[in-house]
Amino acid sequence: MSFIEPAGRQAVTAYRAPLRAPEPWLALAASIEPQVAQCFLVSARCGCFMQASRSLNVKATWLRKQLAQLEARLQRSLFSFQGSTLALTREGRQLQARLLALGEDDPPALADQPLIRLAVAESILHDILGRDLISLLRRNAGVRLQIITLDSELALQAVSADLVLWLSDGQESTPGPSVATQPPERLTRLDYLPHIAKRYSRPASRPRRLEELDDYMLVQWQADSQVGSFTPWNTLVEQRRAGVVQVQSYELMLEMIRCCACIGLLPQYMSHFDRGLVALPGLFEQPMQRHLWMAVSTDARPVPQVQMLIELIRHTLDERREWFRA
Repeated sequence: MSFIEPAGRQAVTAYRAPLRAPEPWLALAASIEPQVAQCFLVSARCGCFMQASRSLNVKATWLRKQLAQLEARLQRSLFSFQGSTLALTREGRQLQARLLALGEDDPPALADQPLIRLAVAESILHDILGRDLISLLRRNAGVRLQIITLDSELALQAVSADLVLWLSDGQESTPGPSVATQPPERLTRLDYLPHIAKRYSRPASRPRRLEELDDYMLVQWQADSQVGSFTPWNTLVEQRRAGVVQVQSYELMLEMIRCCACIGLLPQYMSHFDRGLVALPGLFEQPMQRHLWMAVSTDARPVPQVQMLIELIRHTLDERREWFRA
């Protein structure tokens, strides 16, 4: 049972304040270009111009310019900083509500971005590309990228990707990816040597002959056990009856070298990547080398996002060219 009589309900209704008409300047909201409206709404939602620019895949300077022009056109200040926090002004909140009411709050066209599949050798991703790739994604938060790590020839043969970086034993690209690609490009040669942490070895007492490795534990990344060019190292590991550990994780192998006084086989550039590691040359007469290759699928070559990744790879290797000199 209701405790309010119908007349009472009518009286309450009668005292409701009438809806306020929108201010005249808000009438301009309907004529704001969709792209500019999107810049404003995403900036308001993120509360950060830098994050908004990442979400929209535009430069922060361009975004700020668009918003400044919008404020000049409306003759209203839309954003203000409260300490270090970006907030909407009263007029900014009004414009946000108006644009939402007009249905202009379409999300960024993330669904329209092509899915780019990057397949890369695990060690190359970890040691060389990882940092620059993260920096690229931090500037382009709207891309759709699938990163596939390759740790064996079997994984390479089974992969389906738009851009592939892999390691081969010889100066031929075979075996390569099974997908149709343009002619592969050899990017550089990698030389491999046993490595040890500097903290566990003084220069005068570092092993210089194979026999001197008997006093150390060896660690092997299992993916390397099938690599033909690593036969001298793999044979040494197989002959061990004690003092050897095999791991499936590349990062775990690195940690064991760093922290457990282990000796493991690593690319010669590793002393540049980690100053705490040092190579042990002269232990094997036969050189152990691999070659880094890049191939682009036939259909993906003209895609701008693929070109962006290709430029990143070339730039990264060019910056680190000293790493690959024997």
